[in-house]
Amino acid sequence: MAMINAKNAHYGQVDHKVENISERKGVIILPSPQAWQKLNWTRKYFQKKPKEGYFIWVKEQPLFSLTTCIAIASKKVSQHLNNLLVIEKNIKAKANVVCRAVRSNLDCLHRAQGKLILKEKASLEYNHFHQWGQKDLVNPDYQFILGKDSQLIYNYKNLAPPKNLQLKTAVYNDDNASANLKFIINALNSKINLKDTVFLKGKNSQGIVNLRLVGRQKSRIEAVSEIFAQAPAKGHLDCQGLLVSSDSVISLAPKLVCQNKKAQLTHEASIGKISEEELNYLRTRGLSEKEAINLIITGFLDDN
Repeated sequence: MAMINAKNAHYGQVDHKVENISERKGVIILPSPQAWQKLNWTRKYFQKKPKEGYFIWVKEQPLFSLTTCIAIASKKVSQHLNNLLVIEKNIKAKANVVCRAVRSNLDCLHRAQGKLILKEKASLEYNHFHQWGQKDLVNPDYQFILGKDSQLIYNYKNLAPPKNLQLKTAVYNDDNASANLKFIINALNSKINLKDTVFLKGKNSQGIVNLRLVGRQKSRIEAVSEIFAQAPAKGHLDCQGLLVSSDSVISLAPKLVCQNKKAQLTHEASIGKISEEELNYLRTRGLSEKEAINLIITGFLDDN
């Protein structure tokens, strides 16, 4: 994937300024405040008038991947975003979404509330990339509403976390809807609070959640993953942590709640450390200890 920035994205914003909007046939893109004013039906999703953020409405089958970039380039900026993405019936879409600080010393705040609506038989691959500085505070809160027979693939990747990351994700599945979520976080001097919840509300709905979390250099990671089965449905949690530094902590809390006797819910959770045998083997192949550790971490995070 080519580097996405505010200038080449379909929606690009730096600090509080919209730098670029590039619409395509069948796709409506507006700043969220304008969508609130022009399209009354969006108000049931926004709840109150948004101050900033984007609205994307995919009305026809796109022939391209949607791209957005929200960046912070100035010190002490506080963003409060309300984003809304709507995929109409029978449409297959892919979105590549970047949120980032341009420099590592900006001491910024990024808050984002997002709602993503998949209508009946719609499908969405949503690739969510974060890159932040060492003093930043980041708080994304996203809801995915999946209509009947819809499909969601959600990939969250953060290899440069902020000082404090509060990441909350909720998915609501209607009949035959499926959601596959994966979270990849490489924490370094970071405090990470991750909560993801999948509600299997519809008959024959499915939900899978994969966590790959690495704790390095005084990091604190707390991850709570939940699946609620309210109908005959299937769900699985796969939570894995890799503790690299002895001064870091990883806490994994998988939770399964079954409210229907025909539902099937499973989970597996593990927290491990880097194997000395594996580390020594890589060092005999000519790698330094740091290079070997980085290679092991890369393999862990890329493991499907």
